[in-house]
Amino acid sequence: MAEYKLEVTTGTMKYAGTMDYIHATLFGTEGQSERTELDNVGFDALSGMVGSTRTYTVKTTTSLGKLLLLKVEKDPFFILSEDEWYCSKIVVTTPEGEAILFPCYRWISRGELVELRGGKGDCILSQKLFRTDLCDFQIFRWAITDEKIPHRIHYTDINELPAEVRFSLSKEHEIRFTRKLTNVATITTITEISFPIFHHPEYVAEHWKADEFFGYQFLNGMNPSVIKRCSELPPNFPVTEEMVKPFLQEGSSLKEEMEKGNIFICDQKIMDNIPTREYDGKQLQAAAGLCLFYMNQDNKLMPIAIQLHQQPSEQNPIFLPSDSETDWLLAKIFVKSADAIEYQAVYHLMGTHFLAEVFAVAALRNFPVIHPLYKFLIPHFRYTLHINTLSRTILLPIHNTAKIIGWFSVFAFFSCLNKSTLGYEGMKEIIRRGLSEMTYSSLCLPENITARGLESVPNFYYRDDGLKLWNIINSFVKKVVEHYYPSDNDVVKDTELQDWISEIFTHGFLTNTLAGFPTTFDAVEEVVKFITMLIFTVTAQHAALNNGQFDFLSWMPNASLLTRRPPPTTKGQSSIETILETFPNIGETVNLCIYFICLQVLLGAYTEEWFQEPAVKQMIKEFQADLSNLTDIIAARNSELELPYTYLSPTEIENSVTI
Repeated sequence: MAEYKLEVTTGTMKYAGTMDYIHATLFGTEGQSERTELDNVGFDALSGMVGSTRTYTVKTTTSLGKLLLLKVEKDPFFILSEDEWYCSKIVVTTPEGEAILFPCYRWISRGELVELRGGKGDCILSQKLFRTDLCDFQIFRWAITDEKIPHRIHYTDINELPAEVRFSLSKEHEIRFTRKLTNVATITTITEISFPIFHHPEYVAEHWKADEFFGYQFLNGMNPSVIKRCSELPPNFPVTEEMVKPFLQEGSSLKEEMEKGNIFICDQKIMDNIPTREYDGKQLQAAAGLCLFYMNQDNKLMPIAIQLHQQPSEQNPIFLPSDSETDWLLAKIFVKSADAIEYQAVYHLMGTHFLAEVFAVAALRNFPVIHPLYKFLIPHFRYTLHINTLSRTILLPIHNTAKIIGWFSVFAFFSCLNKSTLGYEGMKEIIRRGLSEMTYSSLCLPENITARGLESVPNFYYRDDGLKLWNIINSFVKKVVEHYYPSDNDVVKDTELQDWISEIFTHGFLTNTLAGFPTTFDAVEEVVKFITMLIFTVTAQHAALNNGQFDFLSWMPNASLLTRRPPPTTKGQSSIETILETFPNIGETVNLCIYFICLQVLLGAYTEEWFQEPAVKQMIKEFQADLSNLTDIIAARNSELELPYTYLSPTEIENSVTI
């Protein structure tokens, strides 16, 4: 007679327990156990003792050999209604004394049979034994709503999602509660929206007109991804020495400042001829501007020239700081409006949410749960499929005549797409353009910074904190990947890894062979770089783009997603009334500023125990220590700043895209 001890742990969240019957069956190389009932397995959690662990004994006539599989089934308790159970993990101790971890971390529904794989992560073992396991191509399928936009999960409603990728009930209740608190119908002024995680709305309201703050935002605001060093003016931006000489250091020239590396440019050509929506019977117009900046002797980035359309003409003047106050302010308003739209659609929505979903779906389709990269990456995909599907269907349904379907109602979750200048068709087009211009190096922060010539720009906190985070993540990824892939040959022969990157290339980057994205992996170094980029994108980059939204957008004049008047075509004709008529009204402003707060799992937290190997557990501890050290460094720096940059502090970064 052989005895196996099963330690079954129920989740810590609300309603994790169950009254239903739970049965377990062990499978090994030498046979299987009888189907064994686990009495009252979730009862402690149901009665308030969350995170409870109960121990059971499964007896077999002989040893089952090497344990391969643990099947868990849930049957109804008499006639009670559905009662989901959240199983965190099961640890099985064999007759030989070996403790084997079977991670679960998912809700289990009545009548459902869940197969758990245990032991140490093994690339080759997963291929030999479990190739058709949970990487079920029918459970997770691709849907194509537009051939030029990243593909998505095929589910259209959160209730269709498999339990392992859905929110816990406690998280869903939190979202519904926040939704109720921020119902548009209950808000009369924008000042009624107040959340504790936002830092700078009052500062923005006081400084939004200032040139210094305008320039600061292109380095450390909601969109630090567009500005680049300018060594030569583009031919369609005819700024002359005489125009900008008064704004440069005395005795210097534009040419000299370019040679010193002090001139920068933001080119919004992606907005050129973009479709817009109708408003009060008229077609709205968006700017597609060019803005020139100067890093002055006080290390402040100052705008010195703005052109609001791509093609120069008499109806497209170059605005200067010496123009009338309202002319110059109006030019900056249109630049910031276009920047806000590009930021939300291209960098935030597509560059983090869309890509995160592609990474997640490809992983769920190709990696069995025993695969080490499944265990490594699954915390970084937590809730992503749910939040994207939820935002497409429930949280902010579109009520206008243009019904938003597929991917594009995701934007409604951020800024009420149908209330912005572009509308549905324009947003589709800008996302298409953004993806066509995206490159692999643009997603890798060190290469991105170098390509834009921003290595030595002072007071660029996004770069400083981001590069530190990139290096910390890269060091962690390198240790873990090299632990499981000792040689390049191990990478080449891992067919699941190769299938994963192939699907990402096909469904995420749409087989763009000119952008440098990998189609296969031939070396350990390539895997390390790609996974570093992936984790950075869904954690740090998303935080840098997401966490400043309310700070910089809640004061609507600073960066309005809707401009009701067209960009000015002449100088000397604007007034305060012109500016007020350009901005949205109060009701539209409220619609454009509603956001949702979700529960956080911070970068490096790893609240779920997926790894059994002591070496990998130690790597996680070292990663957490590095993040903690960076938190202290950023806090010390911020204590000396008038406007602290907090978005890339590890205490502000979620482990996955969940909002």
